[in-house]
Amino acid sequence: MNIDLGGKVAVITGGSRGLGEAMAIALSASGARIALVARDEAKLTEVQQKLTAAGGEAAYFMGDVTDEAQVARIAAEINTKFGAPQILINNAGTNCRKHLVDVSLEEFEGVVDASLKSTFLMSRALVPGMRTSGFGRIINMTSILSHVSLPGRTPYSSAKSALLGFTRALALELAAEGVTVNGISPGPFGTEMNHAVMNDPQANAQFLAALPVGRWGDVTEIGALACFLCSDSAGFITGTDVVIDGGWTAK
Repeated sequence: MNIDLGGKVAVITGGSRGLGEAMAIALSASGARIALVARDEAKLTEVQQKLTAAGGEAAYFMGDVTDEAQVARIAAEINTKFGAPQILINNAGTNCRKHLVDVSLEEFEGVVDASLKSTFLMSRALVPGMRTSGFGRIINMTSILSHVSLPGRTPYSSAKSALLGFTRALALELAAEGVTVNGISPGPFGTEMNHAVMNDPQANAQFLAALPVGRWGDVTEIGALACFLCSDSAGFITGTDVVIDGGWTAK
């Protein structure tokens, strides 16, 4: 399917690396103008240059998307640069791999804020512009750990499960206004956070043996899915969560 996102402005939080970068590349290749949001200026510059070198239009906006004042500033800067965005991908997030009794309140709140609070703030800031235009696409990066879980993932599973509820509720609020809201739940993808396992032959072999498709996900597959959900063809899909995990949660 040839997806045309020409004329659309897409905001991607956590767009400086990993799945955020992959989605930025895919949406840019489909014609969207890209607003990258993150805190690492060096990484943001790198991704922006990659997009523009490929013929796309992109700009970056630095800030902490868990901070209300900074989100207001970022939204204003994006509107000044591009006009009101039609696409928002809430991809920012962090993890904490510890047993519950070892997790501090600060660590727990940090994980929840990075996924849930940031999504609330960014959505609240940008939804009015989508309503005015009568078209909008919001994608919230949930996780397979909002459906199943693992030991030591209490903060992350809590945050992502709450994000799934947020996605459903907001989808119902906006359904009659041409704005869809969906989640994407990635499984194991070959991003930086998984390189330690991927580069350990024994650990990698054990992991892949437990994965039905027998391979890591390619980040371009997330990009393709995001493009489809942002397209006109996905206008009847809202309030749901698309699991892309190589069969992990089917077991």
